[in-house]
Amino acid sequence: MKTKCGAFILPLLIALNCICKAQDSSPKPYADEHRPQAHFSPAQHWMNDPNGMVYYNHTYHLFFQYYPKDIVWGPMHWGHAESKDLIHWKQLPIALYPDSLGYIFSGSAVVDSNNTTGFGKNGKIPLVAIFTHHDPKGEKEGTDKFQNQSLAYSLDGGSTWTKYSGNPVLKNPGVRDFRDPKVMWYAPEKKWVMTLATQDHISFYSAPDLKNWKKESEFGIKAGAHGGVWECPDLFPLKMNGKTYWILIVNLNPGGPNGGSATQYFVGNFDGNKFSPLDSNTRWLDYGPDEYAGITWSNTGSRKIFLGWMSNWQYANQVPTKAWRNAATIPRELSLKQSKGQILLVSKPVTELKNIEEKTIVLKQPLVNRSLDLTSKINKLKSRYVLKLSFATLKDYSIGLSNTKGEELLIGFDPAKDEYYIDRTKAGKMDFQKNFSGRFTAPRLSTAKNSDFILVVDKSSVELFADGGLTTMTAIYFPTEDFNNLAVKTTGKLAINNISISGLKSIWK
Repeated sequence: MKTKCGAFILPLLIALNCICKAQDSSPKPYADEHRPQAHFSPAQHWMNDPNGMVYYNHTYHLFFQYYPKDIVWGPMHWGHAESKDLIHWKQLPIALYPDSLGYIFSGSAVVDSNNTTGFGKNGKIPLVAIFTHHDPKGEKEGTDKFQNQSLAYSLDGGSTWTKYSGNPVLKNPGVRDFRDPKVMWYAPEKKWVMTLATQDHISFYSAPDLKNWKKESEFGIKAGAHGGVWECPDLFPLKMNGKTYWILIVNLNPGGPNGGSATQYFVGNFDGNKFSPLDSNTRWLDYGPDEYAGITWSNTGSRKIFLGWMSNWQYANQVPTKAWRNAATIPRELSLKQSKGQILLVSKPVTELKNIEEKTIVLKQPLVNRSLDLTSKINKLKSRYVLKLSFATLKDYSIGLSNTKGEELLIGFDPAKDEYYIDRTKAGKMDFQKNFSGRFTAPRLSTAKNSDFILVVDKSSVELFADGGLTTMTAIYFPTEDFNNLAVKTTGKLAINNISISGLKSIWK
């Protein structure tokens, strides 16, 4: 018996040892090539729009468009992650699965504190998700009524969800693109207001209970950019100098300022029924090629925190990642500022980003004589850092991120055109899609003589916040090795007040 048992166990142990070695040789989760270390991305598979962003019980919930069977777009689910600080994320089980009414497209979530829905039981406050049911059969059959709005609710703080038996709660009147409900509580009239993307404009609906919706008004048929379908809207108030303004965010695909998808916004007033813009100007929240579908968290009081999808529909399905595909931007705090005769949105990385900053180096009043090499300051930071510059007088400059393969990403300012730019024409892998390579520009929206500049660099992405966040740009890139070189260049001499470089710890360790 001992001989037989030993003869069986020894090969088994050898086999198990081989399996363990094979597992050890595979990439560790979140350590694979191009994986951002300071941004949320799913452990595996496809991600696009952020959804259902709600703050409750000291926890930030992030739901997102997710396909758990591949790294390309497929039947949409709501993936789920949560955070205590907007920076460190824990991915949770899928929250919402497709069903007989269709795929689970984009939407929002709210805290129903007054239990207007009646979903709350035994004193438990319901979290309610409002989303678009997308019926692929109806779409294939050619009907225009294949997108409808539905509800799901949670009584355990967002851990588990139950779909409402009366779905859909808002049926399609015959609009082909009828989706992405963003819901908020409008206290003056004690009602919920839904901001809904309806093809080439926005439709506003209201309900006392999130179930019985009536149409209030429409906006946008002749306003803003119309290069593509309007999607993923958001409506919220912000104060400036004691006065309240209403911001209407509208994502657009295609038709962005640098091609493909992008986020525009309007500043105006909202009376519970109608949105009235202050002017007809087209404003862009982010001029880079890779911020889309951005909306804000609900239930955060006067603080408005924005998050976008860090990609572009021109190439999102083709970018060269293997286990996962696509990530979210850094969460950004929004405020208002007046500049060039307009009221504009200001975007800044949330202050919580400081939670993972380390090894800060400050250079006071460095002089750039054509070039200033900062490689020694960042070459141990693993291509993850926050770079801050401030100028008493803004002149031409470029910041070059490069590697030993001759690949380079350029970010800079062109005073002749009064614009910022990101140039990724030589920044690594390009052959997966013809529109990926390019030089992308954004107007300077400040008239000040001085300037400041924040750059968040994370492995395969860069986010630029210039002039206090008046001009924002986001771009992804895929070098064949890390950009461990850094230099500031100018045509002559450039005086800089301060340069600050802070490393970013990985949020996944």
